[in-house]
Amino acid sequence: MASASPSHSLPEHTPLSPNSEPSPPRSPRSPTRPAISLQQPTNKKSPSKSAKLLRRFRAVFRSFPIITPTCKIPVSLDGSRLHDGHIHGGTRMTGTLFGHRKARINLAIQENPRSLPILLLELTIPTGKLLQDMGLGLVRIALECEKKPSEKTKIVDETIWTMYCNGRKSGYGLKREPTDEDLIVMQILHVISMGAGVIPDDETDNSDGELMYMRSNFERVIGSKDSETYYMMNPDVHNGPELTIFFVRI
Repeated sequence: MASASPSHSLPEHTPLSPNSEPSPPRSPRSPTRPAISLQQPTNKKSPSKSAKLLRRFRAVFRSFPIITPTCKIPVSLDGSRLHDGHIHGGTRMTGTLFGHRKARINLAIQENPRSLPILLLELTIPTGKLLQDMGLGLVRIALECEKKPSEKTKIVDETIWTMYCNGRKSGYGLKREPTDEDLIVMQILHVISMGAGVIPDDETDNSDGELMYMRSNFERVIGSKDSETYYMMNPDVHNGPELTIFFVRI
């Protein structure tokens, strides 16, 4: 999967999925806006109690290492990548990183490319910087919030997070509702399952630079009610960007 970095901008909307037939891209700020045809997320049947226990057992060792005061990023004993791209016990989702080059990056999680986002985060990292770092190697983002007594809120429904990027405190993450522009970006990309590139913008004087995106499948693994992880599933494990996002209440 090609990565979109500040030093290499794709001149046009560039799908990487061989099975996709994208329609001509339109700018999110174009006077003629595409109609939003994204579908509501489905209400999937809840897994059985035994399945939940098995999934939690499989995930506990992935979630445990980040539950430390210094938020140290877990690595394998030999220093290699922690996983091989095949994770068992999780749910496959669609994840999209997008934003103007110099502006904060957004992460949208969808059940599939044609559904409305079930989670939208704004992270205090410039889009170009994060995509550039991903092109250089493994990136791990840990989002932490305080555990409250009698906590009933789902972990991904927390509104604000302290963010660590590769072990260093890097600002915060904010959950928000999708704007019209966010939905237009999702609509433009709805025919793309995996890919990276630039969406043309009619307003060339935008001070934040061009609108970049990277889309991939993510594996969602729930460790407990206080920990949840999203692993980017890269078709080429030994080349290309890798990203893992940890949510944890401590």
